[in-house]
Amino acid sequence: MFNCFFLVGGCSSHKGKDKNPNIIYILTDDLGYGDVSVFNEQSKINTPNIDRLAAEGIQFTDAHTSSVVCTPRYGILTGRYNWRSTLKSGVLTGTSKALITRNRTTVAHLLQKNNSRCSTKK
Repeated sequence: MFNCFFLVGGCSSHKGKDKNPNIIYILTDDLGYGDVSVFNEQSKINTPNIDRLAAEGIQFTDAHTSSVVCTPRYGILTGRYNWRSTLKSGVLTGTSKALITRNRTTVAHLLQKNNSRCSTKK
């Protein structure tokens, strides 16, 4: 199972001129809807930080995918159906050719055009 929590909260842009939201994608694997305590107070997993992010932002809790391996991320980043990618079977490895071509518009490109900065920190 592939899950994506998509949270949006208000903040100012890096130049401080306009108000742009913070957008946080939290991608998980094998996490059920009721595993996070914000959606299930009886959850065996205590998730206070995710609960706080959910309380302060917008929660998108209904998502569907036509593939269960690798390509859902392609759809999240590009806004395209995964079957439009070159990956028709199997999974990508660390030595695979990039699935997203350099000229493909992504969410990061759209945000950057609107004076937002993107960061990928672990």
